[in-house]
Amino acid sequence: MPGQPITRATLITMTDRDPAATEVPARPAGQKPRARSAVGSGISAGPDAATKLSAANTAATNTATTSTSGTLARSRVALWIAFAVVHLWLGYLNLYPAAYGMNDVTYVYRQWAEQAVYGHYWVGIDGTFVYPLLAFAPMLAATFFGFALYGITWLVMVMVLNAVALAAITGWGRRASSLSLGWWWLLFLVLLGPIALSRIDAITIPIGLVAVVLIASRPRVAVLLLTIGAWMKIWPAAIVAAMVVARRDRVKIIEVAVFTTISIVALALAFGSRLNVFSFISEQTGRGLQVEAPITTPWMWQAFAGVPGASVYYDTDILTYQVTGAGATTAAALMTPLLVLVVALICGLALLALRRGTNAATLLPLLALALVVALIAFNKVGSPQFMSWLAVPIVLGLATRAAGRGFSFGIPAAIALTLALLTQLIYPYLYNDLIMLNPAMLLILTLRNVLTFVLLGWAISRLVVVALPTRGRGMSHRPAPAARTTTATSTTTTAATSATSTTAPATTTTASPATPTPAPSSAISPATGEANTSSSSSE
Repeated sequence: MPGQPITRATLITMTDRDPAATEVPARPAGQKPRARSAVGSGISAGPDAATKLSAANTAATNTATTSTSGTLARSRVALWIAFAVVHLWLGYLNLYPAAYGMNDVTYVYRQWAEQAVYGHYWVGIDGTFVYPLLAFAPMLAATFFGFALYGITWLVMVMVLNAVALAAITGWGRRASSLSLGWWWLLFLVLLGPIALSRIDAITIPIGLVAVVLIASRPRVAVLLLTIGAWMKIWPAAIVAAMVVARRDRVKIIEVAVFTTISIVALALAFGSRLNVFSFISEQTGRGLQVEAPITTPWMWQAFAGVPGASVYYDTDILTYQVTGAGATTAAALMTPLLVLVVALICGLALLALRRGTNAATLLPLLALALVVALIAFNKVGSPQFMSWLAVPIVLGLATRAAGRGFSFGIPAAIALTLALLTQLIYPYLYNDLIMLNPAMLLILTLRNVLTFVLLGWAISRLVVVALPTRGRGMSHRPAPAARTTTATSTTTTAATSATSTTAPATTTTASPATPTPAPSSAISPATGEANTSSSSSE
């Protein structure tokens, strides 16, 4: 108070921020004063104040760390630096002799290329080929700097394609909100390990990522890219099938896919391939159960337990490890029909969802994920690089959700990262231990294969939610708030997003989709061009 002297008790009361510390007991005569604290101005504020100050410092440190992390996550420069570091690291792992990550590239692919260049024998043309015909194009392109640099050329080629894909999924430098997709993909690549770059699948993944980005604005170009990818490795056909089922412009999609396929086959026939152009189908049908395939897990445990007839062997024709045992041959023969049946059931659920008025933005990512995972879960091959396929439908789902549409893909994104890490443990580092039936490796393999079915179950269960009349269904796939962007040109209204993403009520059996509300092109969901336009794009 004015004119009143400030006593020590008053100063302590003013210094201590604890509301309870409003009175300070007088010090008895003769009692020594308390030791001064090093906190603040040298006046002890009590243990509560010290604790609070420590907590405040910790909170400030955490806030600064979070702020720094958030700044890096939003930095496009940091993302591209991470991209370079990731690819240099994975390239080193592939070229490091102990990893043996480049076996298929530097041994098998290079041998096929040498046969073409020196022996004039072209796989898929002059003889059978385990892959679709266009897979040989990048294998031949890797000879550009000579066979001595074949492996390095392959890695550089994949890195360039991945750079294009990263630019595509992050908005070609225009949308800061898309950077999270790039960070997730880079983490996925790191966890998957060297196999992410050293197989023909590494060529098809960036093609698929660019394609799903173009589904909204350039559906025909997207289908063209996916069809070309399917003629390298068959899995992109699952994304095309999902588009045919989920989108209203399915006739145009089929036309592009069929025309592209006919063109490729006609070109092969012109070079004298005859039926060799389709040899990849027959080459796959005769294969046995590969050790990593999910269906093979019971026979791997039988071999470990010493069950008569169950064992692991190396197939010199296919160049893979497979299993023998009671029922293994029958299971291998049934896997293809079973896969066809599962695909048919998944597509049936999607058609039911369409009849109930589910929009394509909600349906397409779920259907694409379910079909791709089905190709892995019910495949008798099960090569480790198959897990790289998951990146494309999951990026599609994450991008669609970021645009305020469809289901959250947080769970499948997390499962995919776990599958990638478990796959890297299996191959290439500890693959010999798996072949030798090490029980720890069998447990890792079993966990990975079980999680594959868990991921498939997640996708199918969401399809069931939108396909079948169940109570409370409407809340389970409520769209996320529209993603904010940092540029004025990409700003959209929440009302427009909500109006275009509304699905049919749970109590109705059939419904027509609501008339879309026009909105800027940046609000179009990556899943479909129908979301915010009055008619689907014809390009």
